Amino acid sequence: MNETTAKTYTAESLEALSVKELSLIILAQQEQIKTLNENFERLIEQLRIANQTRFGRRSEKMDVIDGQMSFFNEAESLSDESVPEPEAEQVVQGYKRKKQKGKRDADLKGFPIEAHPHTIPIEEVDAFFGKGNWKKMPLEIFKRLRYEPASYTVEEHTVEVYVGCDGEHQDEFLRADRPKDLIRNSIVTPSLGAAILNGKYVNAMPLNRMSQEFERNELILSRQTLANWIINFAKYFRPLWERMKYHLLQLPVTQADETPTQVINDGGPPGSKSYMWVHRSGEYYKEKPIVLYEYRTSRHHDHPLEFYKDYKGVLVTDGLQQYHLVEQKIEGLINANCWAHARRDFADACKAVGKTNQQALRSSVAHQALELIAGIYKADEALKDLSCEDRLKERKTKVAPLVEAFFAWVREQVEKGTALSKGKTSQGLNYCLNHEKYLKVFLTNGNVPIDNSASERAIRPFCIGKKNWVIINSIKGAEASALAYSIAESAKLNNLKPYEYFKHLLAELPNRSDDDGKIDPAILDDLMPWSEVLPETCYKRR
Repeated sequence: MNETTAKTYTAESLEALSVKELSLIILAQQEQIKTLNENFERLIEQLRIANQTRFGRRSEKMDVIDGQMSFFNEAESLSDESVPEPEAEQVVQGYKRKKQKGKRDADLKGFPIEAHPHTIPIEEVDAFFGKGNWKKMPLEIFKRLRYEPASYTVEEHTVEVYVGCDGEHQDEFLRADRPKDLIRNSIVTPSLGAAILNGKYVNAMPLNRMSQEFERNELILSRQTLANWIINFAKYFRPLWERMKYHLLQLPVTQADETPTQVINDGGPPGSKSYMWVHRSGEYYKEKPIVLYEYRTSRHHDHPLEFYKDYKGVLVTDGLQQYHLVEQKIEGLINANCWAHARRDFADACKAVGKTNQQALRSSVAHQALELIAGIYKADEALKDLSCEDRLKERKTKVAPLVEAFFAWVREQVEKGTALSKGKTSQGLNYCLNHEKYLKVFLTNGNVPIDNSASERAIRPFCIGKKNWVIINSIKGAEASALAYSIAESAKLNNLKPYEYFKHLLAELPNRSDDDGKIDPAILDDLMPWSEVLPETCYKRR
């Protein structure tokens, strides 16, 4: 604020001023009012976004921002030619859908069946109908599903031992072969360890709650004991993780994301952020899907640089500058950016307008941007079931023109200055222009997805889990959690039951270790989550 606008004038002092001086005062006050209005609008925008974040729906669907607002014409959005014309009786009020025959049997298929016959003595039948006045009808069969809570069995292992009393082996001992301990002198077994890992890393159950549940079943297993076991399992899981990483880096397309977490004893100042990174196979790669978690103490570009140092292919990420630096420093690596991130500032701007003023909302630059991006998504979504080659061909003819039109429109809006400076719409426009090169990569490769949503889905279980346990105590604990999450998420993507897979790994991996307790990752291909020689119990039946 300059001296002219800061000064307070009286009627007499204004009358004493020249026309030129009055003009300068008016111009300065106009600039001040403009600045105040922009600041006020930004504050209102931030307040509405904060309220939406705190109290509103947290949806990122393309056709919904808030309530019923659609980015497409309703008819175009809801139209589906594959939906059959309804029958007359379906239209009439009171029509009830026919129950699907055999659905219950299909739902219960594969579970053990325990017969419970309900009979009537022949004497009672004769007494009711009269002898010879009846015939037996087909059995009435119904099924019920019984649940039995976890049960525990103590395995008592006995090992025969012999000692030489004479001859060449006098005073020498001979013991029967015994299985290797999962953890030396520990009561934990593969099944118990798998239950703990499944509870924490699949069902997001904190160890304290798990310990309490054990106690209710008359088992005293403290959360410290459970934590120690999980950290000890890491020595088995690390070689498996390394082998999965080897396979991941052979793929032409990978995806990555990261989320903050808090580790108490990470060597940083109190309250400092650490990060859990996730690396996964490209969304279109269905044959051997892989998800790898990696704990790091920061968000520095050195971390992805180290992970992808030998990688040649496309890395799909958000617009974080660290990934752009990785592309610059690794020859043969191409960074593709996420269109879901490109539209988020526009979505926030629409939320800030509020749903009560539909006319202002639909005429806003942010809403126009979202309509254009939605058109790109809709065109690309129609190609998801095509082969890589056909998808690329169709993208060039159907999607690329929409993308070029969008960026031409963005540049036009920036030149016009239609958006509030430093507001969400302006941020969205600038983001798109700054990342144009990276946002267009998916048009050059049919295996590259339009966004990084697959990585965000892969990291979501950790985000849900950390809401339950809030913080991690140590770096060792964070690293062990990263290994367990990697196995659990990869198992799910490969249609495995995480508990059964954990159990199989904990039974097999100790037998793969050498005399020094080390495991060669190269010998673990038969234990990969996509291996065809895993036990049948590891696979989901449907």
